[in-house]
Amino acid sequence: MRQASLRRALAAAALAAGVALAPHAAAQELKIAVAADVTSIDPHFFNLFPNNNIAEHIFDKLVQMDADSRMIPGIATSWKTIDPTTWEFKLRKGVKFHDGSELTAEDVAFSIDRVAQIPNSPGPFVAYTKAIVGKQIVDPYTIRFKTAAPHPLMPNDLSTIYIVSRKIATGASTEDFNTGKATVGSGRFKFVRYANGDRVELARNDAYWGEKAPWEKVTFRIVKNEASRVAALLSGDVDAIEQPPIADLPRVKSDPRFTVSSKISHRVIYFNFDHLERSSPFVTGKDGKPLAANPLRDLRVRKAISKAINRPAIAERVMEGQATPAGQLVSEKLFGHVPGMKAEAYDPDGAKKLLAEAGYPDGFNLTIHGPSGRYVNDEKIVQAVAQMLTRVGIASKVETAPMGPYSGRASKQEFSFHMVGWGASTGEASSPLRSLLATFNRDKGLGAVNWGRYSNPKVDYVVEQAIQQVDDENRRAMLQQATKLAMEDLGIMPVHFQYTIWATKKGVAYAPRTDEYTLAFQFRPVK
Repeated sequence: MRQASLRRALAAAALAAGVALAPHAAAQELKIAVAADVTSIDPHFFNLFPNNNIAEHIFDKLVQMDADSRMIPGIATSWKTIDPTTWEFKLRKGVKFHDGSELTAEDVAFSIDRVAQIPNSPGPFVAYTKAIVGKQIVDPYTIRFKTAAPHPLMPNDLSTIYIVSRKIATGASTEDFNTGKATVGSGRFKFVRYANGDRVELARNDAYWGEKAPWEKVTFRIVKNEASRVAALLSGDVDAIEQPPIADLPRVKSDPRFTVSSKISHRVIYFNFDHLERSSPFVTGKDGKPLAANPLRDLRVRKAISKAINRPAIAERVMEGQATPAGQLVSEKLFGHVPGMKAEAYDPDGAKKLLAEAGYPDGFNLTIHGPSGRYVNDEKIVQAVAQMLTRVGIASKVETAPMGPYSGRASKQEFSFHMVGWGASTGEASSPLRSLLATFNRDKGLGAVNWGRYSNPKVDYVVEQAIQQVDDENRRAMLQQATKLAMEDLGIMPVHFQYTIWATKKGVAYAPRTDEYTLAFQFRPVK
């Protein structure tokens, strides 16, 4: 199954190796300003993009993704099904951890088990390991995974799981990774230092099994303020930045000292509704008193909110053309995209009519929550949505916070209506469906980031059937069906797919990626 895809992936990996830069004799340092906090160095603690971006440098995975979110070999050279419920992965020989010990199937098995053992994770990786009900180590370089039912997404799932050293990580806490005590991977860079809210420092791993990075030292500086990021680039304090202020793009593009690159992302920016049967914490009547019933549980209210949002205006004005309005979970290049499913049309009159039908002719009061500095123009997006909702009678105010404390509160269902983003890291619609819209179920590993606690048995059934479909076209059809069901019910409210933008100084080039990763080893010195 999918052997042709694997052959293409192997060919792509070979091509990538063929065009890689030769090692540089002179020591070089790369300084990158990134936009969001890194909340942990533990690669299994919190499935949060900034954390994963750093993990990509220190740790390896069985399966990697190329710049277009297509699977290519990582430390697994090949994978195949032995029978409908058994996957076999062959490992590279001679892969060494940073302490010099060899990476074997024992470390892979340990890492899979560790994912479910992390306490207090606000966003666990268990959705990607829960299907595994048994492991068989055939030899040091061969491991088999047993599943209860056919699970064609095993390679996709394992493209999200980082491999740690069993010897070093046994008994290690998340804090042991943050201090560096347990931060021993097999990736292109070694851990040097992590200063929360400030920076992550890395050093090149000269014993890396693949192409060596051209940079001897890398510093990721955490600069959440947009103006400060671009100022750091303009002054020469850093060599590259991610998410430059969109308003400054014309100036940066016109300056011959800099280069700008961008690509549509696999990330959808969306809003969660509070689907719990309660007096929602940030909804009140026009008199300021809490409402006994949660209006966001009414589909008419959710549709009214969606109709009140002028997505094209947000894409063109707030995002200055660096976004595409979204009416579903993944963009057109990803598996499971629904052709022809467009974003909800802007219809404020229709929104007012639906609110009246739902029993709220005068609307209600709402506090909208959002992150600050995590996504491109995130605070501006939330402010724009608040203004649009206020125009149809939902008097809205805004509260934002840095992603760390914000996500902690969101994961505990403390908000009524809040913005977040999700990148389909596996390259399929199955990723947001399983994580964001499947009913929260710790035992099944579903709904791990379903912070609004949406629950629809029809969606659950189709999603669970889809991820067991061995035939790609059957799975695609089921993912599309589940997407339609969830979008018709507005389990979440997509707004747009954002473009990811990088700016670099002259002499440094970066090929943009769909997955948004800012990977130091893919910045290249150029003349």
